[in-house]
Amino acid sequence: MTRRSVSIMKCTMFLLFLLKIKCVFTDSDYLIGLGSYDITGPAADVNMMGYANMEQVTSGVHFRLRARTFIVVEPDRKRIAFVNLDAGMASQLVTIKVIERLKQRYGELYTEENVAISGTHTHAGPGGYLQYILYLVTSLGFVHQSFNALVDGIEQSIIQAHENLRPGSILINKGELLDAGVNRSPSAYLNNPAHERSKYEYNVDKEMTLVKFVDDQWGPVGSFNWFATHGTSMSRTNSLISGDNKGTAARIMEDWFEQKEARVSYDVESHRRVSSIITDPHDQHVLEMASSLPSIGGKTVTRMSSVARRVRSGFRHADKPSFVSAFCQTNCGDVSPNVLGAFCIDTGLPCDFNHSTCGGKNEKCYGRGPGYPDEFESTRLIGERQFKKAADLFTKASEEIQGKVDYRHAFVDFSQLEVTIDGQDGGSEVVKTCPAAMGFGFAAGTTDGPGAFDFKQGDDQGNPFWRLVRNLLKNPTEEQVRCQRPKPILLDTGEMKQPYNWAPSILPVQILRIGQLVILCVPGEFTTMAGRRLREAVKTVLKEGSNGGEFSVVIAGLTNSYSQYIATFEEYQVQRYEGASTLYGPHTLSGYIQEFKKLAKDLLSGQTTDSGPQPPDLLHKQISLLTPVVADMTPIGTAFGDVISDVPRSAKFRKGTDIVTVQFRSANPRNDLMTEGTFALVERWLEGRETWVPVYDDDDFCLRFKWSRPFKLSTQSTASIEWRIPETATPGVYRITHFGSAKTPLSSIHHFSGSSSAFVVY
Repeated sequence: MTRRSVSIMKCTMFLLFLLKIKCVFTDSDYLIGLGSYDITGPAADVNMMGYANMEQVTSGVHFRLRARTFIVVEPDRKRIAFVNLDAGMASQLVTIKVIERLKQRYGELYTEENVAISGTHTHAGPGGYLQYILYLVTSLGFVHQSFNALVDGIEQSIIQAHENLRPGSILINKGELLDAGVNRSPSAYLNNPAHERSKYEYNVDKEMTLVKFVDDQWGPVGSFNWFATHGTSMSRTNSLISGDNKGTAARIMEDWFEQKEARVSYDVESHRRVSSIITDPHDQHVLEMASSLPSIGGKTVTRMSSVARRVRSGFRHADKPSFVSAFCQTNCGDVSPNVLGAFCIDTGLPCDFNHSTCGGKNEKCYGRGPGYPDEFESTRLIGERQFKKAADLFTKASEEIQGKVDYRHAFVDFSQLEVTIDGQDGGSEVVKTCPAAMGFGFAAGTTDGPGAFDFKQGDDQGNPFWRLVRNLLKNPTEEQVRCQRPKPILLDTGEMKQPYNWAPSILPVQILRIGQLVILCVPGEFTTMAGRRLREAVKTVLKEGSNGGEFSVVIAGLTNSYSQYIATFEEYQVQRYEGASTLYGPHTLSGYIQEFKKLAKDLLSGQTTDSGPQPPDLLHKQISLLTPVVADMTPIGTAFGDVISDVPRSAKFRKGTDIVTVQFRSANPRNDLMTEGTFALVERWLEGRETWVPVYDDDDFCLRFKWSRPFKLSTQSTASIEWRIPETATPGVYRITHFGSAKTPLSSIHHFSGSSSAFVVY
């Protein structure tokens, strides 16, 4: 055979190989891709978003926050991208800037129509990233670091998912989870019609819906699920950045799958891998080894040192995408994770049923989580319960999603929307929504986080003193008072425009479809019954328009923008927190149902949806009063990273019970967010290789990074790292390391690290 013949044969075989690959691609209904990126943000000085408590300011990390994305493409047709954030909620401004970046990179491939960005509603993430004044008051205005961390992280997670697109399939499964949420406003729920309530067994939704992504070559590569429970297991006094119960569940499930694939034993309690290599810690040689490894004072390192030592970077495979699992939010408006109920902290008795007060005051009424009084334990338990249900649904999933990928999106002005509703005479009537306004019951807070002063939930009257205070800001018009009735207006935010808009008027509504799965993307927190009504209304439209087709309809809450709560008309009359926080008046829910029915009809008919009025981009108007980091310093003769409080030499600690605490001279964490890195690390001495290997970092539940300084404007600060040694920790020799970045008086950034003395774990 000639050399030319051999070349022709090779080319022919290669072409046949390419054709074979093409056949494999066309055998799959979808291309699927998943991505995940760090969005933790500033771990110091920034007010947390959620409780509106000015004293709740970040000062460390419980575990890191992430943006998790899935992209589904129907080959040669449409695609959707869904992003789940470990954040309080989505932000209209964040969404605008992410879409701008995606258009610069991919053209019209990803737009506001087919990209959804949803928040888990953790109340333990940095705030200051929304564009309307009402949501920036407690954060002292706009916080560029919080905003940029979100925009950068979302973009990177979408880029990862896009680059990971491969042929695959999607499975769906559903099941009940009974012990992860209770209704925190049962008196409002009971105001819904009895015949409607009789359709449902519970006063909150107990169903979890999970989708499982399976790569044709690699097998399972991720899962996303939707389940209703608030991100309020961590309290209003917590100052450590945390993904709360849903972030916990995601971290557990991702670790569980990676360990399962690696065939390493896994412990749910500590959520970490369990090594089978055991060193006898009582051996004299081990004790001598520990005593021979003293602390290492502060030293200069590179910015990438922290990233390189991060524990989970070792889980990643160069030739296989990492497993991504997201626990998404849905209609959680009146659903609390504090499942033991609400009690008065002074008497221990249950709070008043109608107003959630204790002796007429709301400040002492608090919900109790399953780990009460330990909020970290409550967070773990509610997260673990969601994980266990998700893992079960994931393992047993068998129904395959099949059908087209499609979407519809519109912007709607909810400040003056005409809504057609059923009239009392059997006909119909047209009503209108109102400019945004907050009721007196809003200021009372909830049993997850009570408010202050003499406000209480269920207040449909208000009081003269606070009306006087309100009028100094904005006295609502008679028309607004009538429109919002029976809500007594505390803040007329929709009509407050100085120095710029206090609340949104134009909001996005969006439907995403993947075969029989339909996702309703809403920019707020629907209560249980409000969510049920919306789902049923859309299901009816879909069924009628598809000749009886069956669809799984889920609500993705807090998506693309944020406009607080959506209660039913009947719940609105009661004016508990959720009704008082329903911005656009008693017909807000009817407006949403009307607009989503329009989207659903367009989706089925193939008609184009009118895009509606564009929301404003207020980035250029933002004001920030947060004090910048001027400089970091240490006492003369010391260095950043030096150990202040070390473990005793040759110390021994018992796993499962002991806590190891080491303190270091540190610097403001705002100097470097350590994105995709870590501020804290636990390392184990690997005898034989004579090296330290990372085993836990600040993305682990058992390791807490706490930052403090003597007073607010002090240039000196301390990092305290606490390791709660898991029962499953491998006995051996360990040390604790801190990474940080200091801002010198010349404004340059100095990256440093320091390590404790070695100690023994047994």
